[in-house]
Amino acid sequence: MFKNTFCFYFSTFAILMLTVSDATAQDDKTAAICAEAEERYADMFGHAASEADDVTVVTMYKYKFCPADISVPVGTTVRWVNVDKRTSHSVILKGTDIPESDRLFPEEFYEFTFDSPGRHEIHCGPHWDTQEMVSVITVDP
Repeated sequence: MFKNTFCFYFSTFAILMLTVSDATAQDDKTAAICAEAEERYADMFGHAASEADDVTVVTMYKYKFCPADISVPVGTTVRWVNVDKRTSHSVILKGTDIPESDRLFPEEFYEFTFDSPGRHEIHCGPHWDTQEMVSVITVDP
């Protein structure tokens, strides 16, 4: 009985540790991609994304939104900017009547002002299902 219980707990612990390790590795990979996206943005526009006037910038790069999850106050305009080299992206605000944005090619952008509080799931039209290119914007009152 002790041996079976030990094996069960050891196996569960090993699976948990692998899952945590995979998640950490994925987080590190995403952080590296987002750092590259920030560098590309600065090269393209001559300033950091955080220095953009009156908007919150989310870059689109290597099938990621950077940052993927943000919180903004009501009335914030979010600007999604494609900083990829060759890939086009789009913006879908899931659960709304707002149509999908046009395809955004490198250096192009789309803006939307969030006028009401809530949680908004954002998808890239061509890449949300195949590349899991999704994000969440929480709009605080």
